[in-house]
Formats: sequence, C-alpha cells, structure tokens
Amino acid sequence: MAAPCLESRTKDCQNCYKCIRHCPVKAISFASNKASIIHEDCILCGRCYIVCPQELKVVRNDEEKIKTMLKEHDVVASVAPSFIANYGVSFETLRKAMLELGFKDVEETAIGATITKRAYDDLLNKGEVDVLISSCCHSINLLIQKHYKEALPYLAKVDTPMLAHAKDIKKRLGADKKVVFVGPCIAKIDEADHEKELDGAITFLELDHLFEEKGIVFKEENEEPIKEHSKARLFPITGGVIQTMNRDAKQYNYVFVDGVEEVKRVLEDVIAHKIHHTFIEVNACHGGCVNGPIINAKTHNLATSSLRVLRSAGTLDFEEPIIKSEDVKHEYAPYAVNHARPSEKEIEETFKKMDKKDPKNRLNCGSCGYDSCLEKAIAIIQGKAVIEMCLPFLMAKAQSFSDKIVANSPNGLMVIDENFKIQLINHAMCMILGVHSPRDLIQKDVSLILDTTPFSEALGGERVYERKLYLTAYNKYVNLTVTYDEKYHILIVLMRDITKVENEHAKRLEIVQKSVDITDEVIKKNMRAVQEIASLLGESAAETKVALNSLKETLEEKDD
Repeated sequence: MAAPCLESRTKDCQNCYKCIRHCPVKAISFASNKASIIHEDCILCGRCYIVCPQELKVVRNDEEKIKTMLKEHDVVASVAPSFIANYGVSFETLRKAMLELGFKDVEETAIGATITKRAYDDLLNKGEVDVLISSCCHSINLLIQKHYKEALPYLAKVDTPMLAHAKDIKKRLGADKKVVFVGPCIAKIDEADHEKELDGAITFLELDHLFEEKGIVFKEENEEPIKEHSKARLFPITGGVIQTMNRDAKQYNYVFVDGVEEVKRVLEDVIAHKIHHTFIEVNACHGGCVNGPIINAKTHNLATSSLRVLRSAGTLDFEEPIIKSEDVKHEYAPYAVNHARPSEKEIEETFKKMDKKDPKNRLNCGSCGYDSCLEKAIAIIQGKAVIEMCLPFLMAKAQSFSDKIVANSPNGLMVIDENFKIQLINHAMCMILGVHSPRDLIQKDVSLILDTTPFSEALGGERVYERKLYLTAYNKYVNLTVTYDEKYHILIVLMRDITKVENEHAKRLEIVQKSVDITDEVIKKNMRAVQEIASLLGESAAETKVALNSLKETLEEKDD
C-alpha cells in the first residue's frame, strides 16, 4: 500500500492552529498539541500545505520511483494544462526538456479533458439528469465521497481528464507503456495510486528537481504559440470546462464554483433540492488549477496565469481521440467515513469543561479553527481536538490563574512602567504601604509612596535582589526585589514584609544582651566573694604560722 500523499511532521509543530483554521473539512487532529492529518477525512486540497508557516506539511516524493521507471520502461508523460502557469513556456519547449529527462513521449492532459467534456455534453443531451456536477477535480470527488454522500447521485459518472488521457494513451500507444501524470495537484497523486491505468503522478515541484539535476533552465516566453486544436487547454481556469463544452442541452443552466467552502454550500443546496436543471463546474482551488497548491506562486499570480491559459488555447477541440464517451464511465463509491454525533449529554459535559456551559460564553470566534464552539466540542469528543485549543478559554484560565496568584500572594507585588507609573498592585503591597485599595494607586507615580532609587538601579541593569530596607515612613522592614523586563518594558517589584522577623530578632538580641549583663554581674560578685575568702584565709594562715612558730620556740626552750 502506497504511503499517504500528504503528511504532517509533528516534531516541529508550533501549535499555531493555522492548518485547522484553513482546512475546509477539519481533517486535522491535535494530539499532545501537535497537528496530524486525519487521512480518512482529508480531501487532499493542499490548503494546509500552503498555509503552514513552518512548512511541516510534506507531499510524498516519488522522484526516485519515476527515475527508475524512466530507466526500465517507455514512459509517456501526461502534462496538466496548467503547465503554462508554472513555467511560462510553450508546450513544445516543455516537451523537449522532458524528453531530455528520458520520457518516451510527452502529451497534454487536455486531450483527456476533451474526452471528459464530451462525456458531459452527452449526459446532458440525454436529459436524464436534473443536476450534473463535474468530476474533473479529484479533491471535490473526495469531498463528495467522504463528506457529502447524499450528493453522489449528482456527480458525473465520468473519468477525470487525467484518467481519460491515460486510457487513451494506452489504447493508442500500447498497454505496455507507462503513464505518469505531471501537474500542480496533490490529490492527483492519490488518484493515480488507485487507478490501474496510471503508473504514477508527480507534481511540478518534483519535475523542477529533475530539471535542476539535468541542468535544464527555461527562459520565459512572452506568448504561447496558439495551436488551433487546443480548446481544452482552458480547463485549468475557473469556468474553463464550461467554455469548452458545446452546451447543446439548452434546458440546462451552466454555472461554475471554485473553492471548497463555496462548493460545500452548493452541495448542501443540491442535496436540499434547491437547484434544478443545472450543470455545475466545481474546482477545489480558487481560480482553478492554475492556482493549485504546487503552482510556483513566486513567478506568476492568478491573473497572469489565467491570461496565459486564455492566450494559449485554440478555438477547436484536440484532434479526435481514440477513447469515446462510453469508455470513460466511472463509478464513484462512497468512502466509509463515519463520525457518530455525540449525545447532547456528552456535548453539554464538554461545554462545561470548556467553561462554555452558559451559551453567552460560546463566542464562535473561530480562533481554534472550527466555525463554532459546538463543532469544537464535537471534535473534542471525537478525539480530534483538545480543550486548550480555545483561545478565550486559555486567556480566561491564564487570567484567573494570574489573578489568584497576585491576589493571594502573601508578599507585596507591583508592576510599574519605565516612567515609574504603577500598572498593577496587589492587596498585600497595599497592606505594607498602608493603602486602602489598589485602585488608589493605579497609574500613580511610585515616588508618591516609595523611594525610586532601587527602581532606577534595576532599570539601569543593576541587580536588586532581596535587598533589606527600612521604610521610615511606614516603620517597616522589607526585603525588596526589582526585576526589569526588557521585552514588555516593565519593572516587577516584589516586597516581603520582614518587620515582625526583625522585631523578634531585636528582642532576641535584647534578651541575649541582658543575659550577658546578668552573667557579667554574677561573675563579678563571685570574684569578689572569692577574693574576700582568699583574703580572710590569707590572714588566718599568717596568724596560724606565727602561733605555731611561737609554740615551736617555747618547746625548744623547755628542752634546753
């Protein structure tokens, strides 16, 4: 099984939701806040590929496959008529360049467009249908097959020009020939994957790479030489299909619609039986295929591209192809894409989690990418979206979180601008400064309540962190931290009241000092006592010595 034609690299996703906002069928899911393509829902219109600012949507590259095919087989290229918008050169110039790449032959897909438009005329001439929707655009075919199945009976049972041309090539040149489509469309890669007559499909981008490797550079040509039998070259511009048709069935109206959103509205009207007796030309891209997702927009704008197509188209059909209308019948089967609608209870529970239980909170702002809060809630239940994709919800959550931190912080908090005007102040700061309410200080100069020296120092780049200050005016000790935010040009002030701590510390010092003084006095008294005792002991010892000596002398005299 072939790899998906379009993938999303989730690793570098910045969670901007741009792809989901532009996806007409919301075929994007966000798991872990990373965008992924839901392939079963995707119609390969390429909108996400175009708008992703990180260029994370990647089209499958089949260059190596085509190179191998060119070496091993006779390959015929079918080139979309929008080539003139991408390269600005004649078909003959492009054909010669592609032959140098190794293609056996190069033909215009417009030949298949001739077959397709004749099949449309034949169906309308039979008068058996009320409404007929063109089937040229594979993205719109997928849209109907996946998301508007009730409109399938109205979709023309006719091959796309690409497939009709492939059948014609193989019938003319032999079934052994390989046919590769080249164009501006991502969806055609998917179509080629599912049709046996096609052996591959690449975009103009891949063809450009092949030219670069070969060193082929085009010089822009001012005018495309008009080939009289080339009317179907008009197919890639809005209304081009209708312009090529004979429109002999006068009982029908002929209208064209481009852009998936507009096509969706038309399909809804068709399903509701609001449109009758009408052929509807539809195209996923605004302006037609000349504005396809892989067109080189840097070189040509829509107006220039459309003019080039108009100038290159002849007035007659391509010479009679071998394939006839009856050979390009095609059944478009519905795809098994079923997303059961959640119950009302599930939806209400999700609204509650989104803080949108009250209908007035359902803003339908579209910031998440969904058209309504209801669609978003359903997508959440289906696992395609997450609650955090809601910008108002996130802002309210952040504001609530911030407010709670500011309001309940035991420390004083204040924000001032570079002109020292107070922008925010919490109640804790007001209590430190003896102010009744924060409203009394908002937009006031901070110099009215505090010395601005620390703020000037912080603004000048000096570190002010846990600086102990005594606020004489308030008889309080504080620890002050001031941080300058260069990005938002504000000073964030944190102030911690340490008066109680400082007072308790002073008391402890006083008690210690008193203890030291008492100890000193006790020591002094004890020393005096010791000294007195020592003095008394000294006198007693002297007297005892005298008495003993006297006794000794008396005893000695008696002995004599």
